[in-house]
Amino acid sequence: MGDEQTPNASARRLSASERACADRAARHARKQTLRQWVRVDTTEQEQLKAFHPDATAGLVDKALKTLRLDARNSEAQILKAWSHLIDPTLTAHAQPVGIRKGTLFVNVDNSVWLSEIVRYRRHEILERLQHCFGKEMVQRISFRIG
Repeated sequence: MGDEQTPNASARRLSASERACADRAARHARKQTLRQWVRVDTTEQEQLKAFHPDATAGLVDKALKTLRLDARNSEAQILKAWSHLIDPTLTAHAQPVGIRKGTLFVNVDNSVWLSEIVRYRRHEILERLQHCFGKEMVQRISFRIG
């Protein structure tokens, strides 16, 4: 009797990972048998049960950060608000073309207006934009002929 192994003794010798694998296989076999017996396909319900909406929300947040939609929306708001915040005589000769890394790029139609804006109006324009949109969004303004 010492040489014979009982079924319980051989089961105890299985490693934890082997037991887990055997348990999964047994559960899968039971589910398949129940499906065949009931003749109802429950695959879709099982997939829905395994779905975790929190994981999807994390993906959406990650995608929005990658696309920088908040920053792009703010940039678009700056371009739209330009004519409302700045003197109409200046907006007739200077138009913003974009913002990158805190620098607002503004095209001016000729060198006379470029000199006027850079010498006398640059700080006023920057203060107005920073007051409206924050110092982080508009840190500098670069004027150029364009």
